[in-house]
Amino acid sequence: MIKDVLAETEDRMKKSVEALQLDLVGIRTGRASPALIERLRVEYYGTPTNLNELASIKAPEPQLLTINPYDPNAIKDIERAIRQSDLGLNPTNDGKLIRLSIPALTEERRRELLKVVAKRLEEARVAIRNCRRDGLNDLRELEKEKLFSEDEFYVGKDDLQKLTDKYIESVDEIGQAKEQEIMEI
Repeated sequence: MIKDVLAETEDRMKKSVEALQLDLVGIRTGRASPALIERLRVEYYGTPTNLNELASIKAPEPQLLTINPYDPNAIKDIERAIRQSDLGLNPTNDGKLIRLSIPALTEERRRELLKVVAKRLEEARVAIRNCRRDGLNDLRELEKEKLFSEDEFYVGKDDLQKLTDKYIESVDEIGQAKEQEIMEI
């Protein structure tokens, strides 16, 4: 019983950490990375579609991304989506290929990005603590139903806290790595 609750809670915590990692990939650093735009939504024949489904994205140089659409008719839609995004990038195209020059980040922009990262990290910590709360509520209910003893409840509660600490630490490590990446010149 307790192991089932812990396993379910750990699975939810893992998903929270994975969601954070996906979210932070989209935060721009000074380097060109295909992950920066691959999840960008493009209105393609009336259907919102991820950019990585419409084109191949490559980073041939540290400050340049190239987008090669599978359908040449999609170039205008892709350009529009990039311009409308909050990435602050200006695409150029030669009719077949879209080029995105990634400008170096200013110190002010780096500080803004650090604030965004801090906010996302705190959201992830809150999500993990919510998972802990739900797991603890499940344990309390099972104890009330007399499915295990009070001592086993406290052991389960301690294990749940250890699990929470492990995932919060993981979030902190991911955050430190992203902050270093942003501050890297």
